[in-house]
Amino acid sequence: MTVTAGTDLHAAVAAAVAEDAATLIVLSHDLHEHPELAFEEQHAAEVLADLFESRGFAVERGAYGLDTSFTATTGTGDLHAVLCAEYDALPGLGHACGHNVIAGITTGAALALAPLVDELGLTLTVLGTPAEEHGGGKVELLRAGAFESAVLSAMVHPINGDAAAEVSAADVTMQSVDRFDVVFRGRSAHAAAAPDQAINAESAAALAQVAIGLLRQHVPDGMRLSVVGNAAGRVTNIVPAEARLSAEVRSADLEQMLAIKQRMLACFEGAAIATGCTWEQHRAEPRYLSITPDAALAAAWDANLTRSGRDVARHPADGGGGSTDMGNVSRVVPSIHPVISIADAGGPPHTIEFAAAARTPQADAAVLDGATILAGTLVDVARDPEVRADLLRRFAARPEGATTIDQNID
Repeated sequence: MTVTAGTDLHAAVAAAVAEDAATLIVLSHDLHEHPELAFEEQHAAEVLADLFESRGFAVERGAYGLDTSFTATTGTGDLHAVLCAEYDALPGLGHACGHNVIAGITTGAALALAPLVDELGLTLTVLGTPAEEHGGGKVELLRAGAFESAVLSAMVHPINGDAAAEVSAADVTMQSVDRFDVVFRGRSAHAAAAPDQAINAESAAALAQVAIGLLRQHVPDGMRLSVVGNAAGRVTNIVPAEARLSAEVRSADLEQMLAIKQRMLACFEGAAIATGCTWEQHRAEPRYLSITPDAALAAAWDANLTRSGRDVARHPADGGGGSTDMGNVSRVVPSIHPVISIADAGGPPHTIEFAAAARTPQADAAVLDGATILAGTLVDVARDPEVRADLLRRFAARPEGATTIDQNID
């Protein structure tokens, strides 16, 4: 793409995305056909890093100490935009959250913007962010300093929806989520010959799950409590001495979530007391915080969404009960996490229907539209003197090390 004086930059990025359409669709399909779980995304990270390297980006593989992360950077401007590329999949469901589409959108936007970085005064970094579904890849990257020089950050997530009523970026809501593991320990014995000498850890696990099920009736609307058993007894004639569970609690309100977590922990403690077991709990992964979209970035996204022919409707995002580690990023760096519809998806994210929808012509359209809209958003932000000055002012005022502070202090 050649940029000359007087070039319409919105037309230029749209043309660049169109020129790369085949590459972006092949990329999205390739990732869809090779689903990889958290921190195991070797294929995805390598394919993306190779593509950016072939286009002249400065690439670092295994960035910030994570084997399946990478950075791809171009430009030297003072407005440093970090675009996140997710690419992990779900166990048993593959790309049922559409992270192949996310990676395609980020890639398309970055390739379209690359020839414009000097004119726009941008430093543009694509950050490969593994382990969004479980593991908190962005939290680990925050701790390692990956966002320390970022003036702004963005990514785009597909949802099941209607292009005639897209969600405003300002209305995208995600909940905080705290995930933790629990272990009950008792004493094994023969279930027929000496049951009176046993302490049944599986009974404690069952009792705790019943108690939490009853607790659900008494939590504020919108909260979610979940518990699954991981391991307990294996045969009927041995009373199990150990039982393991994984649990999570979600809420848009962090303090509310922490308060209800204490009530969940009381259910586990009560089950241990009732059965004579001991118990312990520990955090399973970094806590995800609710997202706080930046108003100026959201307005720029919405304007470009309308420019693309997709209409904006002011309503909360469908599936707003979900959570993302991009919420943690948004707490320290001006960020947006807008959504774009895959029409006729047949089901919401994390279903087999959405997994199938993530590799359809409608998903391909979301990749190309999303890339064009995201690139146009950065064009507008970079060229708006007030928005640019405000972002740079906030960056200058951010204390050194602010993005690396541990956000998981109870």
